[in-house]
Amino acid sequence: EYMLLVAYKRVWRAIELATLTNSVEEIKGVNKEFLRRLNEVEQRTGSVEKELTEKKQRVAALDSRITLLEQRLDDQENRARRNNLCILGFLEQIENGKPIQFLQEVLPKLLGLAEGTQLEWAHRSLAPCPHPFIVKFLRFPVKEMVIRKAREWGALNWEGNKILIFHDLSRELQEKRKKFVENKRQLRERGVKYGLFYPAILKISMGGRDYSFNTLNDAQDFLKK
Repeated sequence: EYMLLVAYKRVWRAIELATLTNSVEEIKGVNKEFLRRLNEVEQRTGSVEKELTEKKQRVAALDSRITLLEQRLDDQENRARRNNLCILGFLEQIENGKPIQFLQEVLPKLLGLAEGTQLEWAHRSLAPCPHPFIVKFLRFPVKEMVIRKAREWGALNWEGNKILIFHDLSRELQEKRKKFVENKRQLRERGVKYGLFYPAILKISMGGRDYSFNTLNDAQDFLKK
């Protein structure tokens, strides 16, 4: 009986060992498959991340390209308006359908210009009422002379109506120039000579030197100093 018991234990241990060995081999197989799949996932993730990085770079390049094209388009639009002025303040329909004839008669009287100031075309803007005149002069120097005269006269009045004359600019450029409004107010209060030049460059004359600023922050930093 003792020998039988010993043999039984040996057989049982052999069975346990075989079972344990099989379990370990199964676990190794499972781990091996898991590692294989994990490696595939990591490779796919790496490929996706690389593709995503490349796409982000392409999008950034396209954004830069679009910004550049928008700037060029805006510049071309404003160059096309180079000979234009906006004139605001005249009553609606006062031109009786003949804006060129009306303005060629009125502008010399309003600004003290020589008779016969030639316009290429003029029409009412589609902007909200009151609709300003958009005027294109035949020659750029004449347009510059008109805007200069308007500044020299200061407040312009026509039959009790305040008349404003200003450059015809794209909306984008108008927004850029508006950013310097507060800077210009501070400069006027300090009695500092300045000018806002095309497209949106603030030039300040101080201490016998001229300073130019393309951004609002640069101009503000200068004024703080």
